[in-house]
Amino acid sequence: MDNAAAITTIAQTLEDKPDVLALYLGGSFGVGLEDAYSDLDFVAVTTDGPTDAFASLWHDAVSRTGEIVLWWDRQAKPMLINAVTAEWLRVDVQIATPAQTAALSRNSLKVLFDHQGIYERLPHSSGPRGSEPKRLKWQFEEFIRILGLLPLALGRAEYINSVTGAFHLRNLLIDLLIEETDAPNRGGALHLNRLITAEQKDLLAALPALTPRREAIIPAYLAYAAAYLPRARALAVARGIAWPERFEQATWARLKKELAIEPQSLNA
Repeated sequence: MDNAAAITTIAQTLEDKPDVLALYLGGSFGVGLEDAYSDLDFVAVTTDGPTDAFASLWHDAVSRTGEIVLWWDRQAKPMLINAVTAEWLRVDVQIATPAQTAALSRNSLKVLFDHQGIYERLPHSSGPRGSEPKRLKWQFEEFIRILGLLPLALGRAEYINSVTGAFHLRNLLIDLLIEETDAPNRGGALHLNRLITAEQKDLLAALPALTPRREAIIPAYLAYAAAYLPRARALAVARGIAWPERFEQATWARLKKELAIEPQSLNA
């Protein structure tokens, strides 16, 4: 079943259920940026929120689009159900009560049905898109923390784990680049191309490959540090976030003592 038919089937199955007050499309479909690879993200507004009764109704609706081969019922988040059909149609639903819709916005949703006019009472947009300062500060500190684990990993000859560490550094760098662009309609994890600039893509493409060899690990970590730390400092200044100066100083001091690595970013 194609996406359009699946959307219609699910909406029609639920539209006459008295406890389902509204059903919207979110995600890429909600903002008109869907493609052939997009999953179906729904937002359901129900009388009592994410109950077992609604989960049963949702299972019935999704099963009409195809055989369900994966069913995560409020496992990742208490208000979220994820499903995959045998044809690999991916269907997610976020469930909310009317009182919990305040976090939604009209510019991110497409109405399938709305029996109580909830959509018209939503704000047009959800406000600033950037991460909370507390979250960004944690990301800055986490990057420095992983960088500081390099002597431990090399001392134990944990080269495979070092690749995992570099992978985390890469993810933190990607998060930082997305913060720089402040891109709207971020979508899921598989939409990076529309979230970062050509210059940022070139930066990522030029970074060393992650290989579990001692002689490759130190240059890779330092390349990620050189790419991340100056940009992170600049973002911290722009967002008014105190930079973890002392933590960075102590980390570079450790790297110099243990691995004879000179600081690369102090006062950058």
